[in-house]
Amino acid sequence: MIQYPIPFIGICAYSGTGKTTLLTTLIPMLEKQGLRIGVIKHAHHNFEIDHKDKDSYKIRKAGAQQMLIASDNCIAKITARKQQPVSLEETLEQIDHKDLDLVLVEGFKHYHFPKIELHRSTTNNPYIYTQDSSVIALACDQKPEQNPRHIPILDLNNIEDISKFIIQYLQGSEQIKHINYK
Repeated sequence: MIQYPIPFIGICAYSGTGKTTLLTTLIPMLEKQGLRIGVIKHAHHNFEIDHKDKDSYKIRKAGAQQMLIASDNCIAKITARKQQPVSLEETLEQIDHKDLDLVLVEGFKHYHFPKIELHRSTTNNPYIYTQDSSVIALACDQKPEQNPRHIPILDLNNIEDISKFIIQYLQGSEQIKHINYK
C-alpha cells in the first residue's frame, strides 16, 4: 500500500463510467463538510495546458525543465518529462498536502491504494473489485449478481451516500464494513 501523510482515495472505473461527473458533484459536498480537497487526474493521453503564443510555452520549449506560472488567483507548475509512465507515488509528491484533508485520485486503477469502484451496468465492463483487494466500496447503478460481502455497495446515483461513506471512511469507522447502501 502506498504511504502518504494525508488520506487519499481513488475513484476507479473504466472509461465512460462517469468518474469526472461524480467528482464534480462529490467535491462540493465534501467541502460543505469542511474538508479541503485536492485532486489528481490520470490522463491516458498527451495534453498541453500551455499554448504556443504564450511566453511560458516559449520558455519551456527553450529548455526549462520546470515552468511555474503564477498570478494572484492561480499557480500552475509544468514539469518536462521523458516519455515514461507516470507513477502515482511521483504524482502524489507534486501535491502540496499541507493545506489539504483529502486527495481524491481519478484513475491509477492498477495501483494498490484505497479506491471506490464505479460500475455502470450499461458499459458491460468487468468488475474491478474481484481482482483488486484495495477496492473499499462498489458504487453501481445496478446491484451485482454476486454480492461482494467484504465491501459496501453504494448507489452510484446517490452522491450524498458516497459522500457519507467517504466521511465515515476518513473517521475510521468500523461500521462501514457492515453498511450496504443499496
